[in-house]
Amino acid sequence: MHYRTLGKTGWKVSELSWTGSDDKESLHALHRSVERGVNFFDTAWVYGNGRSEKLLGKLLQKYPNKRLYAATKIPPKSFRYPMKPEYKLTEEYPRDHLIEYVKKSLKNLGLEKLDLVLLHGWDDVWADDDAWQKAVQELKRKGLIQAFGISIDRWEPENAIKAIRTGLIDVVEVIYNVFDQAPEDKLFPVCRELNVGVIARVPFDEGTLTGNLTLDSHWPEGDWRNIYFGPENLKASVARAEALKKVLPKDMTLPEMALRFILTNPDVSTVIPGMRKMKNVDLNVITGEKGSLPPALMKQLRSHRWDRKPAPSAG
Repeated sequence: MHYRTLGKTGWKVSELSWTGSDDKESLHALHRSVERGVNFFDTAWVYGNGRSEKLLGKLLQKYPNKRLYAATKIPPKSFRYPMKPEYKLTEEYPRDHLIEYVKKSLKNLGLEKLDLVLLHGWDDVWADDDAWQKAVQELKRKGLIQAFGISIDRWEPENAIKAIRTGLIDVVEVIYNVFDQAPEDKLFPVCRELNVGVIARVPFDEGTLTGNLTLDSHWPEGDWRNIYFGPENLKASVARAEALKKVLPKDMTLPEMALRFILTNPDVSTVIPGMRKMKNVDLNVITGEKGSLPPALMKQLRSHRWDRKPAPSAG
């Protein structure tokens, strides 16, 4: 396992991170992740309404002598996703709500202080509002959190730059993959300038970049991917995945190429691929150890950039 510095926190975190779920199989994958060198774990209160946090808490208790970093996310008070400019900060992230959920997460994780807490959604129209700024400073002053960040909404990588420039943002979590290369334009340069850590999420575009998506793909009733992969998006996603396969080296899988594309970028501190099954932990770790992609292949992948706009129902 390779390690990178998570921005101004100074933490040496694993290039690959485990991200939350709340089932029994995930607990086995959590332990396997630690065995393979993973030391950064991403979860959120909404993953099972606190159950994923409790699962991660059990893991942390099993390894008291290992430095494992836990990151969690506070949901908006309205539980509306994604955030919109017309929403009010007082309706989504008032001070009391932030403190309440930090304390809930601390209890679930069995910790006295959270390593990192992020807002699970954001709109930069709130950046200059001192209400959230004072709340963050209070949480740090009281020793409830060590670092603070924002999980940027879907396909809007610039929607946190104003907040980052306040100096109060330690880490951002953003969609970044072969298709979604837009963070490189403006977000990553600002993160470099201000030494803000970057967590890359959705590395496989919710399954498109695994190469397993087909026009007949479907999911159980209630699965949000039925919305994400509406008829038009499913058709376009399958077509773009097929196009990628044409530049795929013979000795490489599509998921490997997708993951290594992200790890080639030094602006990324850590990536959160799906590692809820033990086999996925092993495959991702092996892939990560292979390092950067060749420059010629990276150049080819630049042409596969796909700039999209958030759909009203996208979360």
